[in-house]
Amino acid sequence: MGRNIRKRRSSMATKAVAASAALALGGGGLIWANFYASAHESNSGQNETKAATAAAQVATISCPDVGQKLTNVPSGAKQGVATELANLDKQITEAYARLASTRQAQTNDASFVQNAITGPLKEKRAATIDRIRINIQRSGGQFDSQLSQLAACTTQAANNTNAGQAGNGQQNNNGGQQNNGGQQQNGGQQQNGGQNNNGGQQNNGNAGQAQNGQGGNGPTAADFVDITKVQANAQLGVGANGLAANGNSGSRGTFTSSCGTNANANHNTDNVIVAPGVANGAHHLHDYVGNQNNDAFASDQKLLAAGTSCQNQGDKSSYFWPVLRVQDGSQDFDQNADGGGKEGNVGKILRPVQAQIKFVGNKKGKVVAMPSALRIITGDAKAFVNGNGNANVNWSCTGFENKVQLEAQYPICPQGSQVVRTTDFQSCWDGKNIDSANHRTHVAFVQADGTCANGFKAIPQLQVRLVYNVPAPKLQNGTVVKPYAVDSFPENLHKPITDHNDFINFFSTNLMNKMVNCINTGKKCK
Repeated sequence: MGRNIRKRRSSMATKAVAASAALALGGGGLIWANFYASAHESNSGQNETKAATAAAQVATISCPDVGQKLTNVPSGAKQGVATELANLDKQITEAYARLASTRQAQTNDASFVQNAITGPLKEKRAATIDRIRINIQRSGGQFDSQLSQLAACTTQAANNTNAGQAGNGQQNNNGGQQNNGGQQQNGGQQQNGGQNNNGGQQNNGNAGQAQNGQGGNGPTAADFVDITKVQANAQLGVGANGLAANGNSGSRGTFTSSCGTNANANHNTDNVIVAPGVANGAHHLHDYVGNQNNDAFASDQKLLAAGTSCQNQGDKSSYFWPVLRVQDGSQDFDQNADGGGKEGNVGKILRPVQAQIKFVGNKKGKVVAMPSALRIITGDAKAFVNGNGNANVNWSCTGFENKVQLEAQYPICPQGSQVVRTTDFQSCWDGKNIDSANHRTHVAFVQADGTCANGFKAIPQLQVRLVYNVPAPKLQNGTVVKPYAVDSFPENLHKPITDHNDFINFFSTNLMNKMVNCINTGKKCK
């Protein structure tokens, strides 16, 4: 089982990450904030933050994503580079914690953030990026000197972000595909790629009143919307990037793998794809179904030898996603742990009541088999600070999936309706690589007409649908009572746009061939 964490309940109370959200920006206005100091203390489940500000509010730290800029890492440098990229993430997390815990010092000194947080962070990042250079060049690779310019970070207000927009024409870096998502948000107002969106974070006379989550780093009231009040906008299978590959023509079959809902509480805060060999490389908790040996230290051989939660034992693939929690004042087994309460991921973990794993075809033609150990990540866990170039999010409620799909807000579902997370993965493969330097460019989404660009080959498209029983949050006086949220990197404030999903293919050859045959001949198989 490696270091995957089996759930253990604890009644111990602990102080967690100090709250952030409303802070003083160097040279900006002063802010007064009253935060709850505990990740689990509550007043009838309500954790309110009240802030009065004379200028901009600083919620988080935004740093350029060095990993997404890498194009070629020699095999001999991969582990060293992965370790240094994980160090960059850890540095941001530590800087964010300092940002969140020094609000009084920031109030007293307008230059505190620059002198004590972002300045030192830049120096650490510059040294780490240089170690990446050394690793690459020592293994005979070429280092892009432009990466050395990515050391500096900025502070970012909670209501200023490029994330959460439907990307009409927003270019992504997945094989050069452009998305035509067209998702509409906030009552049907369609957002065009790259536009800043205040996400409805307006005080409306409430003197800056804002609720900032049980752990102090979100979500806020502006992150939620009553789905019954959202204008119909759904284009099924369309996220901020991807299109559903299947349709009424081409390869119309399906293959469903039943792998359960993580009833055995198989969790960890690793990500073997983006941070191999690094414990807590994700800085948030994942649900795992399928392969039971996935952790930061899992080799392909270890994964091949693992057990699986899938009914068909020929599917040892690993399917994993960030857990969903309700912030009701309770604590879970990881309250005192890295990636859990120590990093602002707090509240009761919700297990999905349904986890549908389905593979579909391509509306333009047949699909080919996926190679063993193919890795695909979809969505962006850092989309709030990175922007939505790689975001791929669909939030809805049962009974509304044909009408409303949300990206920038969590739905508040009516009584009797359940929360739904849906993800359509990239389904065009370069025909050669099982991974790439930035873990993205070896796969791509289909184009609007269903074809794969740049000579890529159509492979079965993984579609994951997760359904949850979530107590409906209540919006009251500019606050949200008992919100729910996906786990996130702490500086990404539990924004819904940060939802993401991961897959490593370990189907047996026979079962993969069966899948491809079923899809190409129009059958429904499992």
